[in-house]
Amino acid sequence: MTLAHLRESLDSLFSAVTPEIGRVLDRALAGEEVTVDEAAQLFDASGTDLVVITAVADQLRKNSVGDRVTYVVNRNINFTNVCVKACGFCAFSRGHLAEQGYFLPLEEVVRRAREAWELGATEICVQAGLAPGIDAWHYVKLCQALKEAAPGLHIHGFSPEEVLYGSTLAQVSIRDYLSALKEAGVGSLPGTSAEILVDEVRDEIAPGRIPTAKWIELIQTAHELGIPTTSTIMYGHIETSRHKAVHLSILRDIQKRTGGITEFVPLSFVYEEAPIYHRKKIRGLRSGATGAEVMKMYAVSRIVLNRWIPNLQVSWVKEGPKLSQIGLMAGANDFGGTLINESISTAAGASYGQLMKPVEFRQLIHEMGRVPVERSTTYQTLRVFESEEIPPDPLDQVDNPKERFGSYQELVRLKDYRFKDFYRSRKDS
Repeated sequence: MTLAHLRESLDSLFSAVTPEIGRVLDRALAGEEVTVDEAAQLFDASGTDLVVITAVADQLRKNSVGDRVTYVVNRNINFTNVCVKACGFCAFSRGHLAEQGYFLPLEEVVRRAREAWELGATEICVQAGLAPGIDAWHYVKLCQALKEAAPGLHIHGFSPEEVLYGSTLAQVSIRDYLSALKEAGVGSLPGTSAEILVDEVRDEIAPGRIPTAKWIELIQTAHELGIPTTSTIMYGHIETSRHKAVHLSILRDIQKRTGGITEFVPLSFVYEEAPIYHRKKIRGLRSGATGAEVMKMYAVSRIVLNRWIPNLQVSWVKEGPKLSQIGLMAGANDFGGTLINESISTAAGASYGQLMKPVEFRQLIHEMGRVPVERSTTYQTLRVFESEEIPPDPLDQVDNPKERFGSYQELVRLKDYRFKDFYRSRKDS
């Protein structure tokens, strides 16, 4: 096939788009907003329509943020897996007397943070289960200790569910609890606990989870106090195209009001160890998102959110490095973090999550013809890597990360951090 024939084929491909889809894409390219109904149409697309949708998303990405692909050097610290709730999609949580329930003491969390700082991390992401019996101000005290030990590290924590839990235990308002967290050193909040921001879906997959209105209130209050947040979605279970479209619209509306969202992170449902998948009690439950659904999620998210939330992150933990790399062709511009330890997706059956070295990010990004950029949590540029000829980072030189940092499977077997021992000591004191 000659170049001329190839161009003719591409022209015919674009001209073959369904008229309804074509009108939506034309409006998006013109900078107009996509409605909920139109976004749902895009999520339902397949075949040639899907190819063109991803191409449009990629062009919008290029227009908005260029060819730079960012990543952050960070460490996840999931300090306990014990939770008072039993969300059906969560394979991470354990009951308070479970043999695999753990609770990292303050000094161990601080040690992990210091180690991350020494290895070049600029962020620690602190999230966990809602452990019974903890001090109502535990999250605040944790931040104070972390800031004292490693003042240069950005603290990215805690989830809206955790903030609500802490404020309830302390019997103070969400605003007051968030203010205390900010004063203690929290730099930003993960916009997790979102799943699908439609209560009928939440009631099915996680009854008792923070309701949509409360999630919105908490996120907006954080923004009003000057605490930025990320935003997420978890999809690939029972949600419909319209549910996903509504979710994106809610995030867009929040951003219009506050401007406090730094990025959007689609997270596909990891089903292998999820309790709801094994119970088989929820009608229509799927075994995670397909590859096509993943690409549609990136592409439609870029098309809907582009003007308001320009940073779209692939999830190498959920999708693996290869599919995440292809996600850069569907509108994404961020590769997330190095993590060092990731426990929540790992517990659910994800094959990845231990560590992605900075050099691996850079290689994946360069292979796509893009420019790797190390960023801060709030997307300030720290280093730009135009060339592959760069000296290794301290984290690049770590061998056997599971042996060096431990794994989730090892952590739940350790006797030193049994939550039931901590719980009993709290009851006795």
